[in-house]
Amino acid sequence: MDIDLDELDLDELKSLQKKVTKAIDNFEKRKRDEALEAAKAIASEHGFKLEDLMGDAPSKKSKTKSEPKYAHPENSELTWTGRGRKPAWIIEHLEAGESLDELLIK
Repeated sequence: MDIDLDELDLDELKSLQKKVTKAIDNFEKRKRDEALEAAKAIASEHGFKLEDLMGDAPSKKSKTKSEPKYAHPENSELTWTGRGRKPAWIIEHLEAGESLDELLIK
């Protein structure tokens, strides 16, 4: 297939570019699917599922939510874990000369 690109206008070139990009993506997906099926077949020949063999992949750590350590003296729904930036109500409490220990959740 030989296309004279000099004969095409801008819209035709952009259309061709989109078609080529889509064709490349489809080709890569098809090849990836073929490789996956081949790997599953080989694993099956040895009595395994591919997922069983890939189980050693490192898993992402999930973030655990810290328990609140401090609570607003008047509104117990306002809490702070003691990590990160201090909330405004903590700053106001400290600027008033009060102690952070007074806000500890018991």
